[in-house]
Amino acid sequence: MDLKARIRPLLERMATSGWFAKVGPKVVPRIDRGLSRLTGGRVLMSDGMIPTLVLTTTGHKSGQPRQAPLACLPEPEGSFIVVGSNFGRAHHPAWSTNLLADPAARVRFHGRDLRVHATLLEGEDRAEAWERVLRLWPPYDRYTEKSGRELRVFRLSPVDE
Repeated sequence: MDLKARIRPLLERMATSGWFAKVGPKVVPRIDRGLSRLTGGRVLMSDGMIPTLVLTTTGHKSGQPRQAPLACLPEPEGSFIVVGSNFGRAHHPAWSTNLLADPAARVRFHGRDLRVHATLLEGEDRAEAWERVLRLWPPYDRYTEKSGRELRVFRLSPVDE
């Protein structure tokens, strides 16, 4: 068993702990945004455990670009599934509200920049995607429980440039 597989259960427990809910949202995105800037999106701290992208949305109030590093589930046809977990906090993350207001966004994944269109998944599409993201990152179930809300699930589909 490789090191990554051995420490993953520890990281999953840590990700749902009370102290991480307070510290993680402040620290992890800042580190990932900085690493993404320095490496052209090729390196993110979070990508060591779970596929991670940097999503750029348009702020629904400010109209300014907003970047959010997010765990993602890459799909074979080139799209990505992302979950608005907000580390299990009670409110939806700002990036998800931005996508509802304007589904046009950009993704940086492993050094590639893509224009994407976001679709909020509902019904059977959401249920199918939810099963797959839980296999990728089981703490999403705990985040749902802690937050008291249904987590938003989006598909980010590439758009021709």
